[in-house]
Order: sequence, then C-alpha cells, then structure tokens
Amino acid sequence: MVFYNNKTVAMNSEKDPIDCIKNLLENKSTAKQATYRHIVEAFSVISTEAKRVVDELLKRAHPDDQDVTVEYNTVSEHEFDVKLAGDMLIFVMHTNVVTFEDTHPIMKEEYILQNDVNRYFGQIMIYNFMADSLKFNRSNDPGYLLARIMINHDNRFFIEGEKELSEYNKISDTPITDDILRQIVKIVLRMAIENDLIAPPFKEVKSITLYQKREHTPELGGGQKIGFRMSYENKTEG
Repeated sequence: MVFYNNKTVAMNSEKDPIDCIKNLLENKSTAKQATYRHIVEAFSVISTEAKRVVDELLKRAHPDDQDVTVEYNTVSEHEFDVKLAGDMLIFVMHTNVVTFEDTHPIMKEEYILQNDVNRYFGQIMIYNFMADSLKFNRSNDPGYLLARIMINHDNRFFIEGEKELSEYNKISDTPITDDILRQIVKIVLRMAIENDLIAPPFKEVKSITLYQKREHTPELGGGQKIGFRMSYENKTEG
C-alpha cells in the first residue's frame, strides 16, 4: 500500500506503474525535498547562534586559567563544533531524509497517521565528546548524543534528548522557530558543561594487557561522561 494525500492506493497489476512513480514523485519525493530545505535552514540558524554564543562568552568570560578555552570551528557545510573548556560539542546535519520503525513512539501520533509523508524527517545530531579525545586522537573514547532534532516537510519537529529537552519530545503543533532553535543551542551547551566525568570502577582498570599499555596509554583509566540517556529510553526502563 502507498498513501497519497490521505488516500490509500493499492500497487497491483491493474495500476499503471508509471502513474505510481508519478504520484511518488509528486508527493513523497516533493515532501522529502521540502524537508531537506527546512533542515538546511535550521542548521544555519543553529550554527549562527552557536558562533554568537561563543563570541559572547569570549567577551564576558575571563577564567583564571588560560587553558580554559572557548572556540567555534566550521568543519564543513554540514558540520561544526564548539569547544567549551574540556568539552567538545559536534553538530552534524545529515543530508538524508529518514523515517522510523512503526514501533517508535512518534509513529503513533495522530498527525503522523494523517498523511504518510508526515513521517519523513531531516535530522541534526548534537554529540558531546571530551576535548582531549580529539586532541590526543583517543579513538576508543565514547561520544554521547545530547540531542537529535527531527524536522519534516511542514517544518514541524520533535527532539529526542535529555530531560532538559523533554518538552519537545512530541511532534510540534506548529512549525519550528528560530527562537526555539537558539534556545536549544544554549540548552545543549549548558548540558555539556554541567555533566561531569566519572572514573570507571577500580575493578575494571586494575589489570591491563601489555598491548593496552603500549597502544592505548592515554586512554587507560579515562573517565566517561555521565547523565546522558535519551528521554524515550528512560521510559522503556522496567
């Protein structure tokens, strides 16, 4: 079955396959292109706001230690990062439009069920790494997904993320605004600073192999960020 403008069309031998392709191009593909344009616009707003916040911090923050640095860096048109002291936030815009498994909570919302093309989203991922992981190329250090911003062809959105972003975990009734995007930037920057490193349990690091010593000395006993779990993951906990 394929949905076109809320009407179900059976793709069978009696249906002209060219007509089916035409309808897909006019509906599904057109919606995906609109989705992509919206995600590009949103990423531009996020990038501009992140740079503005960094510039403002450089003017207003004067830590005693000169090694406590704040930086903004453009990696490509689809990626930039922000260094806040020991944290590195990486913002990535994916160029592909995606959908979800039918079991995902968002797929049960009335708006998604109204029209099949409403289920396609562009996505912006925001990761938190330790700055030293990149500085020393510690390839085994984990990064944590702080937020995943999903926007569709109507510019309606939802966010998968930490509890600080829980008010956005359902599909919005209205299009996303620049003000909301700017607020999200400030929330995730604060989240990265507020969440500390925790040392691994002693039992996990009290013995190592010679290979680990030779090849991974900078990583031995390294801390990991705590406090990061997607809000929908918390709901599924027994």
